[in-house]
Amino acid sequence: MAARLIQKILKSIGVNTSRFGQERLTDSTVHVKVSTAPTSARGFASGSRKVTLIPGDGIGPEISAAVQKIFTTANVPIEWESVDVTPVMGPDGKYGIPQAAIDSVNTNKIGLKGPLMTPVGKGHRSLNLALRKEFNLYANVRPCRSLEGYKTLYDDVDVVTIRENTEGEYSGIEHEIVDGVVQSIKLITEEASKRVAEYAFQYAKANNRKKVTVVHKANIMRMSDGLFLRCARDMAEKYPEIQFEERYLDTVCLNMVQDPKKYDVLVMPNLYGDILSDMCAGLVGGLGLTPSGNMGLNGALFESVHGTAPDIAGKDLANPTALLLSAVMMLRHMELNEHADKIQHACFEVIKEGKHLTGDLGGKAKCSEFTNEICGKL
Repeated sequence: MAARLIQKILKSIGVNTSRFGQERLTDSTVHVKVSTAPTSARGFASGSRKVTLIPGDGIGPEISAAVQKIFTTANVPIEWESVDVTPVMGPDGKYGIPQAAIDSVNTNKIGLKGPLMTPVGKGHRSLNLALRKEFNLYANVRPCRSLEGYKTLYDDVDVVTIRENTEGEYSGIEHEIVDGVVQSIKLITEEASKRVAEYAFQYAKANNRKKVTVVHKANIMRMSDGLFLRCARDMAEKYPEIQFEERYLDTVCLNMVQDPKKYDVLVMPNLYGDILSDMCAGLVGGLGLTPSGNMGLNGALFESVHGTAPDIAGKDLANPTALLLSAVMMLRHMELNEHADKIQHACFEVIKEGKHLTGDLGGKAKCSEFTNEICGKL
């Protein structure tokens, strides 16, 4: 592939190519020599802190209101700044995120987001993808933990998936070579691979995790996944206290459904992480119980990763647990650990008792009733 095309690709995803020599841009796998350490949690434990809130679509406004009510009851020192991310047409005719929403996240550095819908075939880019690229949210963190009182096929699941969030097959670099032949470019850079690998080991160390597993298919994609694997190996040498192992994606999927206790922290490229994180969520009850956080260079955005559920929107039937637990992740990131512990404990107690569960959890409670029960625990 010509160096000029590679430069064009790199510029399209915001990589500065001026610091690379032409000889570095001749391979189909791009090697970037800069490694940026992840942003550490900021100490906001004293005083009130403004947080951007993106309520989302469908059931988003309902579950966002539930989280706000719970936070108010728990006296969390947060001021919410609600913004609308409905796509607007720019001067170039393309739809994008409103500037006011971008400014809010850039200013506050912390955000909580409900589910967003992207119309199919309407010329809209995925808003979730656009947000990740806009704010360089390079690592998606998804803890999957069994909840006492909600029985699934698996007990004592406690695994964390850490997914590279900016490139891979999701770089959006596709073109039609000739009629009926489409080429999609999987972009893997040393910069992004080192960054997410470093975050995975830092996360394991900070959270008393024992093992990090890198998930790959370097036996097939020797250059792209091979680069990701080498970056993980290099980072493992800097954390000798953390056990490190390498596993093929298909092997991990097989082992995960047989015995998820084999794994602790998993780190992987974008597409693999998208698949595995949802599969792990299925082990503990689904996306409605699974929190998610996106870590960036200058901030973080926490979100519920389930759908907008338009069929039950406005009917007070939604389950706010995923967004609430994502908000708890946000509090820990802000070092508001005492508030995080209180809210998480109250939520887990309500689920454990099983008397006020929403329909997706096998109960008959409304969203408001589930929320009020958590507030009562607080």
